[in-house]
Amino acid sequence: MKEIALHLLDLAENSVTAQAHTVEISVCEDLRADRLSVCVKDDGKGMPEEVIHLVCDPFFTSRTKRAVGLGIPLFKEAAEACRGGLQIDSQPGAGTQITAVFQHSHIDRMPLGNLPATFLSLLVGHPEIHWIFHYSYQPHQPVEAQKFTFDDQPVKEALDGLPLTHPQVLAYLRETLESGLRVGQLN
Repeated sequence: MKEIALHLLDLAENSVTAQAHTVEISVCEDLRADRLSVCVKDDGKGMPEEVIHLVCDPFFTSRTKRAVGLGIPLFKEAAEACRGGLQIDSQPGAGTQITAVFQHSHIDRMPLGNLPATFLSLLVGHPEIHWIFHYSYQPHQPVEAQKFTFDDQPVKEALDGLPLTHPQVLAYLRETLESGLRVGQLN
């Protein structure tokens, strides 16, 4: 995968597979600290400690349709190659949190990619999930960080049964995500 957004999509799909009801995705670009961190947190089935160690092995997967699971191992390798790392915190029955950190300015850091399109595809593709997206951007200047949070629960309640795939709803969601995520210089 060539973009962080695609890794986030993969991790979020793992959360759906783990029967999560709520998935929270956070992206923080901190140029002053030269750090990019991304996190996917869910309330799914979770994993025992012995499985946590295995998920970083490309030849381990819990899926039955393919023999390898490259998503997490490749994401871990990409973070480590950019003076960062990947951490997995999980407990059976309590969910999973995967956090990856990169040196923001590292020449080998993959671009963020299209976060609005990624988040929109998750919203529309899995309307049964409660999605929460956080994005923060701290520029080099000593000013307050710009922050955006999108929680789909109020939107779903306001729609009162109207599907997320309705053209006007899609247009609203796309505009909300694009304008909210425009606070930083997505690259």
